[in-house]
Amino acid sequence: MSKRPFVTKEQIEKIVKEYPTPFHIYDEKGIRENAEKLRQAFAWNKGFREYFAVKATPNPFLIDILREYGCGCDCSSQTELMLADALNMKGEDIMFSSNDTPREEYAYAAKLGAIINLDDITHIDYLEKIVGKLPETMSCRYNPGGVFQISNSIMDNPGESKYGFTTQQMFEGFRILRKKGVKYFGIHAFLASNTVTNEYYPLLARELFELAVRLHKETGATIRFINLSGGVGIPYRPEEEGNDILAIGEGVRRVYEEILVPAGMGDVAIYTELGRFMLAPYGHLITRVIHEKHTHKEYLGCDACAVNLMRPAMYGAYHHITVLGKEDAPCDHLYDVTGSLCENNDKFAIDRMLPAVEIGDYLAIHDTGAHGFSMGYNYNGKLRSAELLLKEDGSMRLIRRAETPADYFATFDCFDIHSRLV
Repeated sequence: MSKRPFVTKEQIEKIVKEYPTPFHIYDEKGIRENAEKLRQAFAWNKGFREYFAVKATPNPFLIDILREYGCGCDCSSQTELMLADALNMKGEDIMFSSNDTPREEYAYAAKLGAIINLDDITHIDYLEKIVGKLPETMSCRYNPGGVFQISNSIMDNPGESKYGFTTQQMFEGFRILRKKGVKYFGIHAFLASNTVTNEYYPLLARELFELAVRLHKETGATIRFINLSGGVGIPYRPEEEGNDILAIGEGVRRVYEEILVPAGMGDVAIYTELGRFMLAPYGHLITRVIHEKHTHKEYLGCDACAVNLMRPAMYGAYHHITVLGKEDAPCDHLYDVTGSLCENNDKFAIDRMLPAVEIGDYLAIHDTGAHGFSMGYNYNGKLRSAELLLKEDGSMRLIRRAETPADYFATFDCFDIHSRLV
């Protein structure tokens, strides 16, 4: 398959007259179509709900779009909880899934009435000391250990993950929670990241459904929901085939009817906690080429850098790059595409075949709609970029302004830096 940008060179040339590069831009039409398809995929489950992983793209304008399709928020910190609260989300609109959690964050989640998803069995007593009486509904995060594989392919290694209860701790934890007054339970697990296969969710569902039946029988716990979490990925590379969410939903339905329904648990709600799948393909980082360097390699220097998109520097992750206006030109030049940080890993691409690039060309770096802007930072005094929304009618909306030097220096209260700002 090919990867085509959702914006044209002509559109970007108009936008930059008001909003200079670099910036992240999001496609409202694509976001809406994808959210509706997810809703259709799990429409068979009466209680289904997607809790969007706020960590992926913590922008209230985008979250508001997802809310129109019934999405809640999955939060992992107090600031993310505050964002959900500012959006007037309350109670079961919020799933709080954290780890190594400070007491003030648990207290705030309880104040909002969020569903608290415990990461560790020792947090039961820890939470009780903070909130007094535990909530009626609680969830526990499960980690079976070992490796998680599909057929002969290892997908991930839960045994090396810091998250979750062991199998034995799940049973012990449910019994303790019941004695402390918890009436309704959820089970959560995240066992593999960015899977590009329709088999992952159904296989994970089988493991969790079988666990749920055992927990119900052996502890007497009432299982209200099973959270399949995230892990459904996207095709970052053009040669990869993407997931079919309708096929995934149908696969989960078959396992649900095979395991839960015969056990008398046909009223259990299915939750998901997707971030990447919901938004990643519908975001581009737009950057302008400002330098060429001809040394031991051919380098393209951009006005964006790893502070705008750190995944390639952090993980060696692949992000496809389109030279706007040259979508159909032959990719017959070899480049490293770099930013300006004082770190040699500040590269969006290494040995990437692209059309001949000239200074002033605009690059669209694909699939930055999740874990793009949100992972930004201020190394070298770099400032975070603006975020823009391409509306369905073709108009543009600023949904986060770019940072300024005044923002960067705002926390220096010990001396007057502001009078020195130009």
